[in-house]
Amino acid sequence: MPVSDARAVRCVTRVAFLGTHLPRHCGIATFTTDLATAIAEEFPAVERLVLAMNDAGKSHAYPSRVRFELPENDAEAYLRAADFLNVNQVDVLSVQHEYGIFGGKAGSYLLPLLRAVRMPIVTTLHTVLGEPNPGQRRVMDELAKVSERLVVMSAHGVMLLRELYGVPAAKIDLIPHGSPRVPLALEAKRRLGVEGRPMLLTFGLLSPDKGIEYALDALPAIVAKFPNTVYVIVGATHPHVKERHGEVYRLALESRSRELGVEENVMFHNRFVSSDELTEFIGAADICLTPYLQPEQITSGALAYAVGAGKAVISTPYRYASELLADGRGVLVPWRDPAAIATAINELLGDETARDALGVRAGALGHGMHWPAVAQAYLATFDRACLEHAETQRAAFAIQTLATRPAGLPDVNLAHLRRLTDDTGVLQHATYSVPRYADGYCVDDNARALLAMAEIEGSGTDERVIVRALADRYLAFISHAIDVKTGRFRNFMSYARDWTEARGSEDSHGRAVWALGAVVGRSDTPGTRSVAGDLFHAALPAVTSFSSPRAWAYTLLGIDYYLGAFKGDRGVEQIRGVLAARLLELHECTRGPDWCWFEDCVTYCNARLSQALIVSGVGMHQQGMIDAGIASLLWLLSMQRTPHGHFAPVGSNGFFQRGATKSDFDQQPVEACGAVAACLAAYRVTGDSLWSDQARKSFDWFMGRNALDLPLYDAETGGCRDGLHNDRANENQGAESTISFLQALLDMRAAQFAVVTGPSLPATEPWRIHRATRRSFAGMTGIRS
Repeated sequence: MPVSDARAVRCVTRVAFLGTHLPRHCGIATFTTDLATAIAEEFPAVERLVLAMNDAGKSHAYPSRVRFELPENDAEAYLRAADFLNVNQVDVLSVQHEYGIFGGKAGSYLLPLLRAVRMPIVTTLHTVLGEPNPGQRRVMDELAKVSERLVVMSAHGVMLLRELYGVPAAKIDLIPHGSPRVPLALEAKRRLGVEGRPMLLTFGLLSPDKGIEYALDALPAIVAKFPNTVYVIVGATHPHVKERHGEVYRLALESRSRELGVEENVMFHNRFVSSDELTEFIGAADICLTPYLQPEQITSGALAYAVGAGKAVISTPYRYASELLADGRGVLVPWRDPAAIATAINELLGDETARDALGVRAGALGHGMHWPAVAQAYLATFDRACLEHAETQRAAFAIQTLATRPAGLPDVNLAHLRRLTDDTGVLQHATYSVPRYADGYCVDDNARALLAMAEIEGSGTDERVIVRALADRYLAFISHAIDVKTGRFRNFMSYARDWTEARGSEDSHGRAVWALGAVVGRSDTPGTRSVAGDLFHAALPAVTSFSSPRAWAYTLLGIDYYLGAFKGDRGVEQIRGVLAARLLELHECTRGPDWCWFEDCVTYCNARLSQALIVSGVGMHQQGMIDAGIASLLWLLSMQRTPHGHFAPVGSNGFFQRGATKSDFDQQPVEACGAVAACLAAYRVTGDSLWSDQARKSFDWFMGRNALDLPLYDAETGGCRDGLHNDRANENQGAESTISFLQALLDMRAAQFAVVTGPSLPATEPWRIHRATRRSFAGMTGIRS
């Protein structure tokens, strides 16, 4: 995990830094500036450019190395920044991550930028939370996925990444916070005008969590013993604190020093000092104090600077201090304890030998924290990231041939879905791309749309406001559709807003439960989750009386989402057990030597049956259920292929009756959508590249790799054509087809990293059981088993 100071191979010639930068006043800005400067001094041939984050409505007089400015709340600016990085052929992107400097929920606006860049990413984590909220956890998980390497500054940070976030140790580098070299104490004291006086120092942006008031409370006892002591407090009030509360904290500190009678012994330097000035203050200090109040703080530039300078340090025992000052490198005092602070300071001021010994032990560690050493460590990490990125690209190419992987995936385009959506919900049908009012609405399509919005919101979209508004509209439609007395949904509504039936189909009910479970599991909007949760629980019991296997499957998929957020809900787990057992029994009773299916006819939304068994088997730790799901999916795919190997779902004009001939047309987008999701579920469980290949083949059906070589997705409108006839594509772009494409695209985009790097769950052994089935599949499709 710790990186060496040198690399045999130098890959990097151009580095981009993304973070805040001086003259913006914040600790990350100082770090970014110092790191870029240190790399320039150690590696003059490496070109550096900076993308600087601006806080709301502000800009700064940046130096020339800052080539791009991003207003933190401008979502589009993040995508423009990605384009800028790609065009400028940057070798590696160094991200300085702190949740608060990026826009969106928990800084989620950063994520689309990182997904869009083509170079390797090295993310320095200035905060690793031990108890993240759902939004923060999602952002950190995504950062871990998209980053080639993660850098932390403390062993505790490494532990959190490994044990809480599940990041492999091989992906983490421990590089200390950099520190400057400082001048000799006597020269610095003379220049600051404190020659001959014991000097205590606290520095950094002021905020109430610094605990400076407790150091001030200790000062009378210190001055009583060492009257000439001066306590120097260097730093401006933190800009965010100043915006919300003005100078209340600083003024309170100044008032406190007057009340304690130590005003003459306290010096406030109320400004953001330059690095050169700061080294003067550190050099002059006899003791540095960090009496901070946040126990989980895992890094501190001030403490790193003090230790790097070989200074005696007294600190409260927050995480970073406990680690850095261990083994006699400093003194730890209890929280909010002025008496303990006074005692520790008096002992050190009265014993120069002990004070010097502390400084020597700190300096021994601090030598490796000086910026030249840190710059070398970062360049080694950058080189390693580039080499690993190249290996990843080669691995991706090896498992996806040119025949099965056209370049890239299209962007998510909500234009046609928004065109189909009015103040009530999403309309069912369109003539070409023109919404058809006469056919009204249905719960089926509003549930599909709600499910898609839950997936988009869960991925940290840069269109958050639009997505939430659409999600709320679809959720409101579903809420209006339920009959609270029976717990059943109505399905069809006319454009005049009249329900045309008292009770909808079992399938539409199951699909609504599926979407509601996804909202509970994916949304981070408390009110939306609450509404969806209430509807989910109201509608779930009715499914146990249903006879439709698809209603069972849809419900099981919704339960899987729900239990991802509320694992241990025994009532829901019990219903999952009942429905999954029914689906498995149906498969076992119906299958035969040449018919590995759930029914005597292969009809519609077929792959969802297999997918439901796979995800339920994983959740319930039922290997037999997983095996049945995979065997049925293999069989389904084996007979849904053209002679050229393209995906060709069972046609809805006759379906596929056991013992009869399969209908080749009309092929429906909903089948390709289900096949994509089921194949990716199988891939996550098995790690077998067959499934990533088949997911891509199923998706490519939309893009024109089908029986007629005609695209179903309309890139101009953002819609999807309604199906494939035997001689043409159906040019109408209704809700079911458009949302089916959108859902398949979302599934493929979410799985991109898993497809490249391997399964996220331990591999199972279904292939030993179903090897003959897989060989049969291989024979029919031309894929090696």
